[in-house]
Amino acid sequence: MAVERDALMEAAYPEVQAICQKYGLIFEVIDLRWGIHNAMGTGHATAQLFLEEIRRCQKLSIGPSFIALIGNHYGNCPPPLTIKEREFEALLSQLLVDPHTLQLLAQWYLKDENSIPPVYVLQRSPQPRPDQEQSLVLALQRAAWEAEKCSLISQEQRQLYHKSEIHNEIETGLFSSGENELGAVVFFKELEESTGIHNPLDGLEEEEADGALNSEDQQMLAELKTKIANFYPDQLKVHKVSSNMTDSGLRHKPQPKYLKEFCEQFIVATNHQMLRSLRSQEGSLGSPHSLFQELAHHTALGQEQSQTFCWRQELLDHLCQRIKQNNYQAHSPLVIHGPPGCGKTTLLCHLCKAVHAVLGQETVVVLRLLEASQLSSACDNLLHNICLQVCLAMGLPPPCAKGGGSSVLFFHSLLLSVSLQGTQPLVLILDSVEQLCAPRDFSGVFWLPKVCPPKVHIIISVLLEEHSALHKVIMSPEDYFEMGPLSQEQAGEILAKHLASVRRTLSPPQRALFQQSFSEGGHALPVALAINEVQQWASYTPLSAVVVFSTASEAVHHLCGYLEQVHGSIFVGHALGYLACARCGLSEAELKDILSLDNEVLSEVYQFHPPPSKVILRLPPLLWARLYHDLTQWLVERWADGFLLMGFLHREFSDIVQERYLLTPEERIKRHLLLADFFRGTWSWGMKKPVELPSSSKPVSVDRKVTPQPLWFSSTLANQRKLSELPFHLLQAGRIEELKRDVLGNMNWIACKIVTTDVGSLTSDFAMCLVHISCPELCLLRDSLLLLEPILDITEGHVEVSVIYTEMLARLHFLAPFYPNLIGSLCQQCLSWFGAWPHPVLIPLCGFLYPPGGPLQKTITGFPKGTTVLEFSLDHRVLLAGSKDGLMVAWDMDNFTVRHILNGHSAEIRCMRVFRKGMHAASVALDHTLRLWNLVSGREELSIHNVHAGEQNWCQLHLDEKNRIIYWASGSEVNAWYLETGMPAFQIPVEPLDGWLCTAVFMPRLVVVTVSERGTLCLWDSISGHLYSKQELQGLGEEVPTCSVLLQKLGRMVAGFSQGSLLTISSDGHSLLEKLPAGLRFMVLSKDESLFVTGFGLCVRVFLADSSGFHQLLASDLMHNGEVNAAAISDDNTTVFTSSHDGCIWTSKSYNIVIWDSVEGEECDTLDVSAPVQCLEVAEQRNLLFVGLASGTVLVFPLDSRQDVGCIPPAENQKPINSLALTQNEFQLAIACDDMVQVLNVEQGESGPLFDQPIYTFYTQIPGAIISSIALLTGYRVLYGMTSGELFLYNCSHGQVFPLEAHSSNITCLKISHEEKWAVSGSGDSLQCLWDVDLCCWEHEMFFQKVQDSFSQGILCACFSKDDRYLFTGTQDQCITVWDVLKGTLLAVQFVHTNITKIMPTADGFVATTRLGYMVREKFRCPQPISPHYNPLCNIKATCRVKSRKNEGDNPEGQLGDQRNTLDRNICTNKLSQICKIV
Repeated sequence: MAVERDALMEAAYPEVQAICQKYGLIFEVIDLRWGIHNAMGTGHATAQLFLEEIRRCQKLSIGPSFIALIGNHYGNCPPPLTIKEREFEALLSQLLVDPHTLQLLAQWYLKDENSIPPVYVLQRSPQPRPDQEQSLVLALQRAAWEAEKCSLISQEQRQLYHKSEIHNEIETGLFSSGENELGAVVFFKELEESTGIHNPLDGLEEEEADGALNSEDQQMLAELKTKIANFYPDQLKVHKVSSNMTDSGLRHKPQPKYLKEFCEQFIVATNHQMLRSLRSQEGSLGSPHSLFQELAHHTALGQEQSQTFCWRQELLDHLCQRIKQNNYQAHSPLVIHGPPGCGKTTLLCHLCKAVHAVLGQETVVVLRLLEASQLSSACDNLLHNICLQVCLAMGLPPPCAKGGGSSVLFFHSLLLSVSLQGTQPLVLILDSVEQLCAPRDFSGVFWLPKVCPPKVHIIISVLLEEHSALHKVIMSPEDYFEMGPLSQEQAGEILAKHLASVRRTLSPPQRALFQQSFSEGGHALPVALAINEVQQWASYTPLSAVVVFSTASEAVHHLCGYLEQVHGSIFVGHALGYLACARCGLSEAELKDILSLDNEVLSEVYQFHPPPSKVILRLPPLLWARLYHDLTQWLVERWADGFLLMGFLHREFSDIVQERYLLTPEERIKRHLLLADFFRGTWSWGMKKPVELPSSSKPVSVDRKVTPQPLWFSSTLANQRKLSELPFHLLQAGRIEELKRDVLGNMNWIACKIVTTDVGSLTSDFAMCLVHISCPELCLLRDSLLLLEPILDITEGHVEVSVIYTEMLARLHFLAPFYPNLIGSLCQQCLSWFGAWPHPVLIPLCGFLYPPGGPLQKTITGFPKGTTVLEFSLDHRVLLAGSKDGLMVAWDMDNFTVRHILNGHSAEIRCMRVFRKGMHAASVALDHTLRLWNLVSGREELSIHNVHAGEQNWCQLHLDEKNRIIYWASGSEVNAWYLETGMPAFQIPVEPLDGWLCTAVFMPRLVVVTVSERGTLCLWDSISGHLYSKQELQGLGEEVPTCSVLLQKLGRMVAGFSQGSLLTISSDGHSLLEKLPAGLRFMVLSKDESLFVTGFGLCVRVFLADSSGFHQLLASDLMHNGEVNAAAISDDNTTVFTSSHDGCIWTSKSYNIVIWDSVEGEECDTLDVSAPVQCLEVAEQRNLLFVGLASGTVLVFPLDSRQDVGCIPPAENQKPINSLALTQNEFQLAIACDDMVQVLNVEQGESGPLFDQPIYTFYTQIPGAIISSIALLTGYRVLYGMTSGELFLYNCSHGQVFPLEAHSSNITCLKISHEEKWAVSGSGDSLQCLWDVDLCCWEHEMFFQKVQDSFSQGILCACFSKDDRYLFTGTQDQCITVWDVLKGTLLAVQFVHTNITKIMPTADGFVATTRLGYMVREKFRCPQPISPHYNPLCNIKATCRVKSRKNEGDNPEGQLGDQRNTLDRNICTNKLSQICKIV
């Protein structure tokens, strides 16, 4: 069937492979007979190897695992490898009259008495003669016939001597597959004259290349075909060929029709079984599939390890006893340490079973072997999967999307929840924790709790040389358990137990040799290797032919030498070298493809004979199967990139492979070059690679039939293996320009990597490359990706591709002119991608998000309930944050990684202080405890209980390091404790009905200053707590103190009050420093007391303090999108950290107006004004800028002449301008302030615009409400909205008021369409109404709101497109939305990370200003028609509702489309609807 095999290789396999790739499957053909020549030999063990490969396929394959091609050749009957003693003696008894045959059997079979019971073993001849082997088989068959007649053996035993290799393989692959109907496909090749399968004897007269079939073979083949036809008709396919055409004829004269039909039927049958199996799995996989896959993998490895003997039973018992003792008390994690190969993994796997006997069967045990899978090798993924498993097992709410440190915080909270639940003990067993850390740097175990709560146990293992660094985290020596070497007696005991379990023994001299080899004992790995070796010794094996190695390195070197001798030095060296060079390992299919591309390996394989095919050149699968069989005990399966990959089981083996086969840089580069070519797909898709073989006279180019490597297998499935491996190999091979062009500078690659994995995985690639490459552009790209990470929180971890292109373009556009090669190319790629995007999209035409290298370095996320306190230490570069749920996190500000999780408080953190040069910290929380922390070790050093945390928003913590006293002030008392002991120093009680609201400690003067709610200033002794003096603060009225800071050098306190007063207080009195527009929320002082920061409302103001007083440092306040609640100043006074309800976003609010070029996006001019700007309006046709000021004045700037500035004086009420509006023809201007509206004509004079007295003035006369927004139509019609939500259309000419349906919240935005047919009103509750101006009734009610930002909602601004088809809206939750005016449908959503303050249409989109100070210029592209599958909310977590008046009669209640972000590639039947329904 060689012709059929070649046809499948050329035509069928590539097509099946392409289909498998679309479903994320590896297609691997194991045809051990392809490419084999007689010169290679098969050997006696090959038949058994064939059966082992079939069983492996049945275990791994989800589609057909066995394909049989049966013609009229029955196959060879091999002699059995072993024969039981009684059976062999029964055979010998039938050959007593034939001494020659008895001698033949004695030569080929020797008795092995080390087997229990003894067996006769077939001897391997280095150069077996076919005639001798055939004589042996015939003799055994004849003896079996006679023995059966004498009832010495059974019929089944006799048939074993007559079954061919093919027969045995079919029995294993088809008959033994059980009820699995998807396991096999059988093809019969019959002659045309035969009647097919109904008469199996027909056609048997055909002669094969090996000669005619004898009668016994004919009978066995006929019975085999009949059985297949009768019992497996669904798996059987029959093909007929001409009766005068043999295999040799087919080879020389192909039958296109027959082979084509054969290949087509193979493709159909294979794909049918594969798809049917996939469909059956969809219903049983459950969710999440990746977790169950991970659990199954680690569970299987754990069970396999626990089947072996426990190397240290006494240590296992000791561990169980400690776990039992710790179950009802808080305790530290337990650490098992030892050198590589000491048996730590096996011990932990045995511990998994033992803890159930100790803690009960209900105990939840989580096992992770960190080297065994990719998901367990990264901290965030590891903790996320552990949390998910624990939550599912214990019925707790699962974690949210991972990323940004949230998994670590959830992990710590989960352990507390498990302990409090108290129903089931939890045991976490983690092997090889050093995999998460850099060498000798255990800052990577910041996630590891320093103390485990009751009923929660964590047991980890580390290398011996690494455990000393771990002492900084886990300090007690009692928590460490060392895995030492085994003694000679222990090694001998384990040998005896193992041999008994496999029913083997050793002769006394052999056993003595083993004991002598370990006379001084040894570690588990060399002992295990020696046991595996000696269990194969036969009783007849001479001692001179065996050796026992006492070290693992000796055993590995011996193995490599043996493999090179048996399989070829180049083949072995290159195969192991590729495995060692792979980043995550290789699958067998990948390695066979790679070896098939290696010309050196193929030259060694085909050194003495030509390849089997002239059009295909590959490594014969049998050669790899043999090598794999000899390497099995040294390899381990590892889940990575969605596949099971091969890797080295032991570090020793990997080290020796590196030393032996990759010693020189040249060898390593050659391996990486070929791996890069493979994952790049250089020689796939029919590309022929040249080669010059020893058996060929000239170089030839031949197709290697390797797997194609596209970036995307389908529209929803990426090539994860390529994403993972290609960057690594290009870097290691030195192909830097190719790496920058095709990977790091390729937007398609960047988007694919982020969507498939996450941003962190991509930034890791950049970090890996930047170690070896000095390139500023790559640094900027990496920083851009770091800024992109928070978008995952908005999209629930799944990023739509358009979001990635938008974010990258809007951040990199600034830098494109300066870095045209890489960044400029990326921007052009983004624009090209947007041009081909088939859905509505907003295309950035300028940069408007924080660029890399800009003021924003990193957005740190992780606290789901919000941050309450921030502290920063320059000495140790640590940012300390406290949260509402009691967790504290210390971040390393050099690399923005978590350094420590400080777990001790159980309620909101109220106050923190860092002291002793950043090495210690103190914290107070609402759980009424004060705790002292060591920021070096991350451990709690002291806790003080029954501390009154204060019920108000302010609280203060002071430290006197010289006198070693810590002070805590709350609304009811001031307490002092000694730092060393935690013993009370004194307490200052509150006066009745007059709580202390502000407190400060003057260290040099040893004075405590307190300010009470009624304005009483008291001075106290800071050592004894005695009262010095008392006085009243004057002129504060109803204000009460809210916060304060202490300036030790100046001897003053600065106190903030509830209505914005900022006072400086000293022992001599007080003075007003500043009157702020809102009540003060907090104050923070720099370390050198030269800066202090105040927070009020949405703003943070920075002051400079010196001997002359206090001065505002920045020209403008730092604006936020939510109320500010905390701040911190770096010790070098260069950085201010702020936190608000919705993030750390800063912008400037100044008394300047910036003029921009909307085409180039560049600043043109800056205009100074005398008061804060309230609103702007531009008259494009007249080239005028109208500016409404807080003073009530309206300034008019001619944009073409900056010197002639007009002025419209304030109205009589002199109130701030609330809103300005122009008609579309720009002939009239409306000015709104408070409850009054003025309408003026805009006329053009000789020297500029002229403004007369207002044509119309009217008042709203609505109690308790003022005008918030206006719009002006022709005919002196004014549309105005109120803070109460009411909306009116006033016709000035007729003095008529038309009330429109009111909003439920204040009107924040009003706009008129260019044709004045439509008007839009937006309110503070995120509702927009689209109005028909002529009918004065709404056409559509449109609601959009981000789910996360329910606290910051509302419409900020809006505008109609130039053709009035689209409505662009800027919302309070930092989004720009695009709506279809006629249909009211939502077309696009874009998150811009800040608020849009003004938006105006352009010819193809809009321009807008932001609170960040950037200008947004975008083009809106809306291909027609819009796909019915398009979901505008796929890239954001948001809710959208639309109600239309035309459909209101059909559905008065309207319909709600609650859409959340879901990528189209995630097909799941229980997903929420992705369609926004319009009513």
